[in-house]
Amino acid sequence: MAQYFPFILLALAVLLLFVLPARQRKSMAAKAQAMQDSLTIGTPVMTTSGLHGTVADLGDPKTIGLEVAPGVVLTYARQAILEVRRPAVAEPLDGSGDDAPGEAGGRPADGAL
Repeated sequence: MAQYFPFILLALAVLLLFVLPARQRKSMAAKAQAMQDSLTIGTPVMTTSGLHGTVADLGDPKTIGLEVAPGVVLTYARQAILEVRRPAVAEPLDGSGDDAPGEAGGRPADGAL
């Protein structure tokens, strides 16, 4: 049995270095494909280059139209969509939020971040 120990270690190394990362890549590709298939018009997204926009056109199966400003639609490859973004929640401008300065979750009393 001891004579086969180096071969067992080699097989384990192959498993750890090749098979497991390949499975992880496959699952990540499946998640990305599911995200791209779930896109609908009006969905806020971010591209791989960091451009934020809203889905405006889904006509071609390989491309997608993103509206980045009112009336400005750019055409991107679907694979360039990195993630679906949630709209930002606006904070009240008058400072009447729930968190008072110095409380947990609020800003420090001296205004430092």
